Amino acid sequence: MSNKVIHALYNDDDILLDAVKELKNAHYHIDEIYTPFPVHGLDKAMGLAPTRIAITSFMYGCLGLTVAIVMMNFIMITDWPQDIGGKPSFSYIENMPAFVPIMFELTVFFAAHLMVITFYMRSKLWPFKKAENPDPRTTDDHFLVALEATGDDEALTKLLQKTGAIEIKTVEKH
Repeated sequence: MSNKVIHALYNDDDILLDAVKELKNAHYHIDEIYTPFPVHGLDKAMGLAPTRIAITSFMYGCLGLTVAIVMMNFIMITDWPQDIGGKPSFSYIENMPAFVPIMFELTVFFAAHLMVITFYMRSKLWPFKKAENPDPRTTDDHFLVALEATGDDEALTKLLQKTGAIEIKTVEKH
């Protein structure tokens, strides 16, 4: 395994997408791609597996709904039943239409907040984390493809030039 990485810089997202397809067809391993904005179709071109984050969102929503039901049943029925607008306070089912907005809001609240926490943890974006961006131009208008250096770097360099890379350099892996 090499301790060097080849960085190829592109200045257009369409050229980048075509280059990634050519690199994958040539069986090169792409370590990472840095882009200033999401590029539609890049995940498919890289061959990344579909995300399972929607499943976690659904589970977080179910957790929020469960907390809402248990909380309202305890607060409004068990702990301190009150006669509000003539509604009976001895049954959760009879009062459920009044509780629907609270159930909806807590479902959305739990799903949204826990999804943000999950995203940051999954992306390893901790507070005070040092940026891992190898080239500051990728935050403005350039796209960088990081490839693991293999034994035949000249063929890879020629392929990268053919795909439209404006700059190619070899750097040490951190």
